Amino acid sequence: MAASKPVISTSFSYETLEETLDVKPQGTQLQIGIPKEIAFQENRIGLSPDAVGVLINNGHTVIVESKAGEGSNYADKDYSEAGAQICYNREDVFKAPVLIKTAPPVQEDLNLIQQNQIIFSPIHYSALNKKTIEKLMEKKVTAISFENLKDDSGTYPIVRSMSEIAGGAVMLIAGQYLSSFNKGKGVLLGSISGIPPTKVVVIGAGTVGEIATRNAIALGASVKVFDNNVSRLKQLQNNLGQPVWTSVIEPKILAKQLKTCEVAVGALSNEYGHAPVVVTEAMVANMRKGSVIIDVAIDRGGCFETSQLTSHENPVFEKYDVIHYCVPNIPSGFARTASQAISNVLMHLLIQISDEGGLDEIIWHNFNIREGIYLFKGALTDFYISQKFDLKYTDLALLIASRR
Repeated sequence: MAASKPVISTSFSYETLEETLDVKPQGTQLQIGIPKEIAFQENRIGLSPDAVGVLINNGHTVIVESKAGEGSNYADKDYSEAGAQICYNREDVFKAPVLIKTAPPVQEDLNLIQQNQIIFSPIHYSALNKKTIEKLMEKKVTAISFENLKDDSGTYPIVRSMSEIAGGAVMLIAGQYLSSFNKGKGVLLGSISGIPPTKVVVIGAGTVGEIATRNAIALGASVKVFDNNVSRLKQLQNNLGQPVWTSVIEPKILAKQLKTCEVAVGALSNEYGHAPVVVTEAMVANMRKGSVIIDVAIDRGGCFETSQLTSHENPVFEKYDVIHYCVPNIPSGFARTASQAISNVLMHLLIQISDEGGLDEIIWHNFNIREGIYLFKGALTDFYISQKFDLKYTDLALLIASRR
């Protein structure tokens, strides 16, 4: 039997389906809490009074714990005049759905943190605690780290600003401790007519190293920069716009330069964990009496073998007659400038989040904010932390896709 031919009916017609668009939701009002920091010698605050005023004028609510801005020389009055609510009960500040901290959540904060809260704070990989991460996961917190937040240019704006502050502070600190009154060598950091210039060795050609080098050159010092990344050394030369003595980190050359320098700056960094130790104890022992070491990488373990953690209250110690300055979080010593830098980034980001209808909406298409998220509604989305503490890792992109 022959196969029947298909019949095409004239009554059958195709219709196009209505196009569905991803409609932008209405803006949402945020309630933001800013507690006073109690750990890590933290003096900074996440939003300046001016930034708070902008957020208030955009319809948001900001609750500031009393004296939270004291370390940055911002009074409660400055915040209340900007429209913020001043709160004297720490627990009430933590009830805000969005929390802004300039130090990572610590043990004392954990019982106050709310279910499903959004927290903006640094992460401090070297000071991470497994119990803290597990408690945040249990409370289904969404946590965004300062260190990993990107901007539209693909850089890390808060990290860069803090590095610029640290780099700028380095030569001010060095000049202070070279003074005879601080048991230093008694030399002026810079160049005086008829006197050989002060010698400065900078180890690390990142942002901290670059700014420190720029400031040292401006003072008239003789600067020598070491880094194992040749392209970074080239970039430093290009950014400074002038030739600078540079070298890869070769132990014999480094030891020779350290032996005759007045100031040595450790500014090596890697993405996670400890900074590489490149200056041995023997190299430090051969340095001149009264010379100064400033180990900016101390919050990642330091890159001098003789480095030991110090504090803003007791910033220096001597070993082999060499003054060691090993204070972590140098920007906290220049808290007002640092607070303004952080505030510039967070204010713009919070307004963006509000305009897009909330964090859940903006991360759907804003990959820069995704970079900063290490916890999303309790799921750990940072691979490094999951490996370090043997905790379950979940891909953030999959989490977001599953919720659409």
